[in-house]
Amino acid sequence: MKVILLEDIKKLGKKGETISVSDGYAANYLIPRKLAVRSTEGNQAELAKANAKEEERQKVLYEEAKKVAARLESINVEFKAKVGSDGRMFGTVSPKQIEEEMFKQWGISIDKRKFIDKYPANAIGYTRLKIELYKGSQGEVDGIVNVHISEEK
Repeated sequence: MKVILLEDIKKLGKKGETISVSDGYAANYLIPRKLAVRSTEGNQAELAKANAKEEERQKVLYEEAKKVAARLESINVEFKAKVGSDGRMFGTVSPKQIEEEMFKQWGISIDKRKFIDKYPANAIGYTRLKIELYKGSQGEVDGIVNVHISEEK
């Protein structure tokens, strides 16, 4: 029996794929658990419509990510930190702190898990951190955030 998967199923296929499985497996497991539907002309048309809608949504997300990346190029996120007598900074500035400060200073909300450079900023001066803004069917968009840490007087 041919079925259209409604969810990703390990060792079977990805969401939206049309696969062939045994009649019993489809009738007794996949269809009752709403993991798949029979592959009919109506369901195929519905799948095509859903794919087109998802593709449009991905285009919008891609364009928004490109705008955010362009905006990130022109901003600096400012921090003040205590410095020891040898000129080294006490502590670090974590991605979570950078995320919070970006939202507070610039109104840009980016999840801390999107930082590609996982290391914290731990030096006085400028640090450039890479952020993954979008990864999908349209391609990949990365942005760079400039973090400026100055000495607290």
